[in-house]
Amino acid sequence: MDSALLVDRLHFAFTVTFHYLFPQLTMGLAPLIVVLKTLGLRRNDETYNQAARFWARIFGINFVLGVVTGIPMEFQFGTNWSHFSRFAGGVIGQTLAMEGMFAFFLESAFLGLFLYGEKRLSPKAHWWSAVAVFLGSWLSGYFIIATDAWMQNPVGYERASDGSLQLNSFWDLVLNPWAWWQYAHNMSGAAITGAFVMASVGAFYLLWGQHKEHGRIFVRVGVVAGCIFSILQLFPTGDGQGRMIAHQQPVTLAAMEALFSSQPGAPLVIIGQPDVDARKIDNPLLVPKALSFLTYRRWQAQVEGLDNFPEQLWPQNIPLLYYSYHIMVGLGTV
Repeated sequence: MDSALLVDRLHFAFTVTFHYLFPQLTMGLAPLIVVLKTLGLRRNDETYNQAARFWARIFGINFVLGVVTGIPMEFQFGTNWSHFSRFAGGVIGQTLAMEGMFAFFLESAFLGLFLYGEKRLSPKAHWWSAVAVFLGSWLSGYFIIATDAWMQNPVGYERASDGSLQLNSFWDLVLNPWAWWQYAHNMSGAAITGAFVMASVGAFYLLWGQHKEHGRIFVRVGVVAGCIFSILQLFPTGDGQGRMIAHQQPVTLAAMEALFSSQPGAPLVIIGQPDVDARKIDNPLLVPKALSFLTYRRWQAQVEGLDNFPEQLWPQNIPLLYYSYHIMVGLGTV
């Protein structure tokens, strides 16, 4: 049973990770395409319109690949997690359906208009089609995030007579407080991806001496957007997401930071190796009291450690969670 569960988890993790390579770029490119179209419309400069068309084609390719890789992921809710789907499908089925029925069709329909309707639409109507693609892609992301947010912070449900869960508050589901910071953090990360992909293509053009005018636009727009969203990725979105975890899932925060004992003025671990058996961190590099301040905005605030929770509530693999989190933070900082 345990080996089958591990295989299912690895299978689903690979599918989700591979799928997300494509929506991440489409969601990141969508606002940048709107920026390029806006600049082209306001300045009456065809170069910006050409740049928008170029990236719209890249967007379209990634959109198709996202659809193709997303279909197996949907199937795995039935093949890998059929019991969970029967138990919670009455709740999470709502957001998954809305992602497909509203956001996906909005995005795909207006993407067709944007790609093939430029000569048939007025400049302003074509600009609105770009805005609709942007709204559709980001709305799609929100419904998926809302689904995951419910798994992290279940709200708006009740038990049915057969033991399954039913939705009793649609607005509690879609306005889950967990979703707000998670969504903002996720979308800023997608925007960073799109921005630096755009900047890297522009840098390639400039280095090779080809399409220099377009290359300068790509670098300028990409670097500016990348810097803005890199700041937002750290603060307030990353900070807000971390504080949400501390308040809603303190045992998860303790595992992420390998904080084995509750303490006031808890330090932030930069580097170290968690020793779960000995309940300590080996070779730590610490920032004194920083975890307390980041979590509760007080230097001497009490931060709950793993010792404050029964071991059956601890994450199954604390070192994996600890290293994954710290590698993510390290890469994001770099």
